[in-house]
Amino acid sequence: MKIKRVLIANRGEIAVRIVHACQLLGIETVLAVSEADKDSLGAKLADRTVCIGPAWPSESYLDSNRLLAAALLTECDALHPGYGFLAESAELAQSCKSNGIIFVGPEAEQIAQMGNKIRARRLAEKYGVPTLPGTERVNSVQEAAQAVEKVGLPVILKAAAGGGGRGMRLVQRSQEFEGIFTSTAAEAEAAFGDGSLYIEKFISNARHIEVQIIADEHGNVVHLGERDCSLQRRHQKLVEEAPAPGLAPELRQKIHKAAVAFAQGFSYKNAGTVEFILDCDTSEFYFLEMNTRIQVEHPVTEMITGIDLVTEQLKVAAGEPLSFSQEDVFIRGHAIECRITAELATENFCPSPGLIKKWQAPNAPNIRVDTHCFTGYEVPVFYDSLLAKVIAYGADRAEAIQRMQNALNHFVIEGIDSTVQFQYQLLDDPRFRSAKMNTHMVDEWLGGQ
Repeated sequence: MKIKRVLIANRGEIAVRIVHACQLLGIETVLAVSEADKDSLGAKLADRTVCIGPAWPSESYLDSNRLLAAALLTECDALHPGYGFLAESAELAQSCKSNGIIFVGPEAEQIAQMGNKIRARRLAEKYGVPTLPGTERVNSVQEAAQAVEKVGLPVILKAAAGGGGRGMRLVQRSQEFEGIFTSTAAEAEAAFGDGSLYIEKFISNARHIEVQIIADEHGNVVHLGERDCSLQRRHQKLVEEAPAPGLAPELRQKIHKAAVAFAQGFSYKNAGTVEFILDCDTSEFYFLEMNTRIQVEHPVTEMITGIDLVTEQLKVAAGEPLSFSQEDVFIRGHAIECRITAELATENFCPSPGLIKKWQAPNAPNIRVDTHCFTGYEVPVFYDSLLAKVIAYGADRAEAIQRMQNALNHFVIEGIDSTVQFQYQLLDDPRFRSAKMNTHMVDEWLGGQ
């Protein structure tokens, strides 16, 4: 293994996950921690830690100069960014390369290409991947309004530099267009430093389907099946499952083929996810975006394929060819992941930081819990509220759902509020049970509570 020591430039459960992968490969780990995370589980498990600044993310995990300095100071030969924070920062990837540090992810230019949704859309069109009716960049309300006349309402306004569900607004009536355009551009400017917008046709009855791919520098591109991420609240994923239920075999194959063709088209390297919107009424699918990092929901893919994506990321980053071919990938059974957060669902998902007085995660066959929490852990106010990911595996979807609900029933968290019970109830919804869900189901469900 070319990589001997890795700086883990992240926190929480993904930091723990990367530590475990490095241990399997015999790689030393250095965890970059803020002052709030010095006593975290990741800090206890890593070989060593290096403090990168105060608790506020802007002064620690979002400061590429501090992360690079930490990697150089501790003589790391690689940096794994995890997800979130600077995982999709072309600047950080380029800085690593310029300083002789391996960035565990794609090339900086590839991150930049996918980070700009308009450029990504152009590439999809170039490589024959279906895209939603829409526009290039629109520079004014007047220009946007003219484009909408051609596309037809309803439409989604999207930030060109967006991601994570931010900078996205639905427009259903022409009289509200100007106000929504102005506020969305302002939101995009505040969130991404770029107020550029583009327009796409809105699909009212849609599912969110994504394909996990991994590629090496030797030209090998392999997909590991697809996931359904349709259960979302305000564009934020709550439940993910693999494989996506109810897809016709021919449609499933077309989606896989499109994802691989897209990644091959611009010689992508490392793990990535090509995301699509599926029109449930027509069975047509369209390119949404590509995430150039490991996904939060990667465990469901690992459960149905038996492939460790994070160790594979590290091997590919070290220059090794993929350890498997497409013919070696077999999809077996069904897996579901529920994201457990420190929020009070009955109070509009109000954050619930504080001391965990009791933490008893489910422990049962075919149940995996990825977490950084423990009894006595103080959930900080500064970061994302994710506490754990519960992943259930079954021979089929019905068994996976049953095992997940049993696991949630035996998940004990005291001292703070969590979404455990909310997730249990969500899985009981008849639309989910019958795989008739769409991307608006949760918001509609909550609206009726």
